[in-house]
Amino acid sequence: MLAKKTSKNQITLPKKIVTALPETDYFDVTLREGAVVLRPVAISEPGTKLATVRRKIKDLGLTPKDIDDAIRWARARRRPS
Repeated sequence: MLAKKTSKNQITLPKKIVTALPETDYFDVTLREGAVVLRPVAISEPGTKLATVRRKIKDLGLTPKDIDDAIRWARARRRPS
């Protein structure tokens, strides 16, 4: 499929591509080995992801000590031996 870049550096994606993408308005754009890669990005209201994490922690019954222990464990694994 062919897409043309306009004088304003805009590219219109072919309909076949757009319909295959998930419903999103934002994309992370990178260049990989000469190819443009678009990855859908979900934008959420500030604080909503944190609220989701806190809810999950509560549902799992984790305590602040559990979290501190997990962080300590993960940091210890990253240190060179």
